[in-house]
Amino acid sequence: MFRLRNALALGVMAAAIALPAWAQSKFPNVGRDATPKEVAAWDIDVRPDFKGLPPGSGSVDDGQDLWEARCATCHGIFGESNAVFNPLVGGTTADDIKSGHVANLKRQDYPGRTTLMKVSTISTLWDYIHRAMPWDNPKSLSADNVYALTAYLLNLGNIVPADFTLSDKNIAEVQKKMPNRDGMTTAHAMWPGNEFGSGKLKPDTHATACMKDCGPAPTITSELPGHARNVWGNLREQNRTVARSAAPTPPNRKASWAMPPAPSRW
Repeated sequence: MFRLRNALALGVMAAAIALPAWAQSKFPNVGRDATPKEVAAWDIDVRPDFKGLPPGSGSVDDGQDLWEARCATCHGIFGESNAVFNPLVGGTTADDIKSGHVANLKRQDYPGRTTLMKVSTISTLWDYIHRAMPWDNPKSLSADNVYALTAYLLNLGNIVPADFTLSDKNIAEVQKKMPNRDGMTTAHAMWPGNEFGSGKLKPDTHATACMKDCGPAPTITSELPGHARNVWGNLREQNRTVARSAAPTPPNRKASWAMPPAPSRW
């Protein structure tokens, strides 16, 4: 019996010594360190300076085929989207591509803000498509698939021609044609140090606390269009009560929550 115990103990010790460095956590009995392969599976972000961008390429034509098969259900054939999602394409012009600023963003009467109007970096498009799309099966697209889909989306916005092939070799040149490329600031201290050249070490907000007599009421410059207001009703009232002791919904809850009704068109 003692010999068996000693043999088992020696075996456990030998196994522990043989474990790779990543498996020997400095927090005993609290999980384990992630393996290099596991870290690599999550370390997929692509930054504005294109660090993390994998090699690959994809054409507009291939992107159209993928788009119609994997993306059009939610985003429409031409990026116009359905009744749920905001349009991806529209609102940008050839002048915006030249200037780097989208003029329609300054118009209070413009009916919406599409993705290509707002996004400043092509890396944002690539990264989001890669990590989050398609909705029903995220991370299922290969790098070449993502290049192709990004190329098709850019072609819909007249940023690249129909015979274009996007790749890790030319993506930096395409960045120079993004309509709102100069519409983003990095002077907000969201990243440490001066890595992005901001030179600022504190946030870009300079608000002061105010509890009363805080000046005139703010002017609302953007709101949901009339047809979209209260389209689903008060979602809180539609939730099923779980606990018996749950407090009843106050009688004025709906009135205080809901947006004003849409103006009549007739």
